[in-house]
Amino acid sequence: MRLHRLHITAFGPFAEPQTIDFDALSGAGIFLLHGPTGAGKTSVLDAVCYALYGSVPGSRQAPGTSLRSDHAAPDTPTEVTLELTAGGRRLEITRRPEQDRPKKRGTGTTKDKAQSWLREHTGEGWTALSRSHQEIGEEVEQLLGMSREQFCQVVLLPQGEFAQFLRAGAEARGRLLGRLFDTRRFAAVETLLAERRRAAEAKVRAGDEKVLAAAQRLAQAAGHSADLRAWPLPGHQPGDPGLAGAVRAWAAVARCSARERLTVAEYALAAVEGRHAAARRDAEEARELARLQHRHAETARRAELLAQAAPERERVRALLDRARRGALVAPALELRGAAAAAHLTAAHAETLARAELPPALAGAGTEQLSAVEQRLREDLGAAGAAQRAEQRSAEIGRERATLERESRDADERYQESAEWLARWEATRTALREKVDSAQQALTLAEQLAGRLEPARMQLTAARRRDSLAADAGAAAGELLRAREESSAARESWLELKEARLRGIAAELAGALTAGEPCTVCGSAEHPAPARPAPGHVDRAAEDAAHARFEQAEERRAAVERRLAAVREAEAEAASAAGDATTAELLDLTADLSARHAAAHADAAALHTARERLARAEREHQARSSDRLEAERRAAARASRREALDEEQASLEAELVLVRADSPSVAARARTLEDRIRMVTTAAAALRRAETTAARLKEADGQLADAAFKAGFDTTEQAADAVLPEYERTALQHRLDAWQAEDAMLADRHAEQDTAAAAALAPAEPAAAAAAEERAAALLRSAASAVDAARVRCAELDRLSRQAEQELRALGPLREAYERVARLAGLTAGTSADNERKMRLEAYVLAARLEQVAAAATVRLLRMSGGRYTLVHSDARSGARGRSGLGLHVLDAWTGSERDTATLSGGETFFASLALALGLADVVTDEAGGMRLDTLFIDEGFGSLDDQALDEVLDVLDSLRERDRSVGIVSHVGDLRTRVQAQLEIVKQRGGSVVRHRTAGVTD
Repeated sequence: MRLHRLHITAFGPFAEPQTIDFDALSGAGIFLLHGPTGAGKTSVLDAVCYALYGSVPGSRQAPGTSLRSDHAAPDTPTEVTLELTAGGRRLEITRRPEQDRPKKRGTGTTKDKAQSWLREHTGEGWTALSRSHQEIGEEVEQLLGMSREQFCQVVLLPQGEFAQFLRAGAEARGRLLGRLFDTRRFAAVETLLAERRRAAEAKVRAGDEKVLAAAQRLAQAAGHSADLRAWPLPGHQPGDPGLAGAVRAWAAVARCSARERLTVAEYALAAVEGRHAAARRDAEEARELARLQHRHAETARRAELLAQAAPERERVRALLDRARRGALVAPALELRGAAAAAHLTAAHAETLARAELPPALAGAGTEQLSAVEQRLREDLGAAGAAQRAEQRSAEIGRERATLERESRDADERYQESAEWLARWEATRTALREKVDSAQQALTLAEQLAGRLEPARMQLTAARRRDSLAADAGAAAGELLRAREESSAARESWLELKEARLRGIAAELAGALTAGEPCTVCGSAEHPAPARPAPGHVDRAAEDAAHARFEQAEERRAAVERRLAAVREAEAEAASAAGDATTAELLDLTADLSARHAAAHADAAALHTARERLARAEREHQARSSDRLEAERRAAARASRREALDEEQASLEAELVLVRADSPSVAARARTLEDRIRMVTTAAAALRRAETTAARLKEADGQLADAAFKAGFDTTEQAADAVLPEYERTALQHRLDAWQAEDAMLADRHAEQDTAAAAALAPAEPAAAAAAEERAAALLRSAASAVDAARVRCAELDRLSRQAEQELRALGPLREAYERVARLAGLTAGTSADNERKMRLEAYVLAARLEQVAAAATVRLLRMSGGRYTLVHSDARSGARGRSGLGLHVLDAWTGSERDTATLSGGETFFASLALALGLADVVTDEAGGMRLDTLFIDEGFGSLDDQALDEVLDVLDSLRERDRSVGIVSHVGDLRTRVQAQLEIVKQRGGSVVRHRTAGVTD
């Protein structure tokens, strides 16, 4: 990366446009950037960083500060343009920060958003690439291969920070190196391994819990069959390696005990089964004997009852014979009874029918009644034709009534429509006014909504600004206290250090050994070694004081970072909130909310108003059409009414002749129908009476013949002998039962075993059954014991297999846990295998620090005349500390290796400059070999004498071998005579200006 040209406008202390030609300054290899304090030397470097990354270095980006020059005119925009070459591409980056400018109309200011432009120079001129902040930032970071923090450390070379780096402890060095070399992936590996260790441990514990649960189920299944004195749970917990063996051994003992109990139960069951079989045989024999004895007694009782029923059997047999002969006459009796009943019914119906006839037809016969019926039916046919004419006349009346009703309804609707149409213009005007009013309310609501959301955001920002202002005040007070504590700790440490150096001879004398050379003078004789003075400060006291100082510095730095973050957030909130107070913004937001709600409520009626206007217009069109249609229908109804009147008059003339003395044709037809029905009924009744009389006479003859053939002297005797079928069936069933009983008793009297059983003593089946039940209860108990023992054995076998499966599954989990635990402990530096307690990230950073120390030593040897060498140390910092990031300096004059914190001011500058240049080389290589052709060194030269200054300038001049140009930022006067190319920052009342000087010539 090489810088060519920087153009600054209204930036920092520069009010007017300033141009810095780095190509002209870089010709000599080294150029000086100088000027009085506060003139703006560092602002030039800020402008370079802002052009590349859109922000200035973090230490100078204080919250509440602005990049805009206070001396610039209000209408001059703040702008930085940087032209550079990176990755073989000539680029131009222009950036403008967010800033206020005067309004083009009216008074006051408005805020312009931040803007960025990126252009590339090709053979055809400048070509625009992007105006996106994000795209430009990604493009620059990809080309340079460095973040903003790395750029500020590598290109701007802040010497003060590297001086602190030399004096810092391992943790502070680790934080700086971690930012530069991005070792987050190694920290992520540590975290990942730690998480995997916890996950594996959780799996092992879960496996142990499953094994213990299986052991619990084994104990429940074993019951009292196992020796609980060997129970594994009280002595083993999850994670115990001996848990598996204990569970296996106890399960084997439980299974053996359960099988022994099963064998004992099976022997007991076999004995009980024999006793139960004998009891069951005795009970069956007793029940059989009792059955035979009961059968013999029952047979004797039933034989006696059968002998007593002999007279009744003879009577039933005679009654049944007479009923069989009477059954032969029963059909004739039934026929004669049916004929008599039919004749009686027909005669009664004839009497009733003749009573309804008129006196002239009371004695008429069948033929005369048929002739009257024929004449009445002819009259009924004529009345039917006239009835249809009468129905039509009634329909005409109803139709005329309907026409009259429709005419009245149409007149009412016509009148109502006429009144509505007369009010139409006024109605339409009122509806249109409502639509216009709602539309205006909608427009106002949209305008207020556009103002309301920014006001709410501004109010939120104002509240955050007020909160952060309070936090900033508290943090500022805490920072003041932290600075006081740090200053006091530093003074205490320096006092102890100075006291130790005054008594260093005694400390060195304490390390002398008789016969061995002194490390200072080389003599093997030690005639008068120094003795510690009272109150001597040893190295441990100095280290403790230095540790307290470092802790105080870390607390101060933490508070400073927190204060900077709070102030930056406060600046952002203040920028978003503007100049208004929170109360003013709250009132404004409340007013806008109320006005917006009112306008939105009024605008909500817009849709309804439009719908009402549309409905009214549709109704107007419909009513206009209906009025024309109503006039046409009224004319049609008048014509129809005249035609109906003529038709009804003609029909009424015909109906008068047909009605006769009846009120209507229908009434006349009903009268004729009643007379026809009366004559027809009487003729039918007369014919049925004649027919039933003939049938009754024939049935009397058939009954007399049947009684004679059945052996009865009269028909009355035959009728008395007839019995119903169910009575004959019942009598037959009684005879059949007596016969069956007689046959059964004969069979029983022939049984020999029944007679033999009756001769024996009475049986006792209840006692035998009780004995059998007792034996069965014993059998059930023994069988239950066997079943329970078998189930327990099967359950123990199943649970043992399940426990074995859990134990086998636990083995790989435990192996995986031990493997990942070893890796996690090794990377975290807590494992015994990691002797130096070095974390993985610290190990990687130690390798980087070793590279930086090697690269820095090349230049430090030259600047120190070959005296000092930077050496990386991986020794542990204490008994409980960790190793890897130690940095020592080897003094070739004394041959001793000491901490870099013991260097003097000039030596510290040598070491920090060499360290910064070495770090720049290593970071450059880390970024993919990106060439850094322009470097800046900020301050630190004031602590050098003339010879040391020459040596440093020689080293910087040697950087030209790699085609680099180095800019020195300093106000040391001697550098103005030693460095030819100079860039002077002149401080003036109206803002600083830039002047180029080359060999005493100013432009």
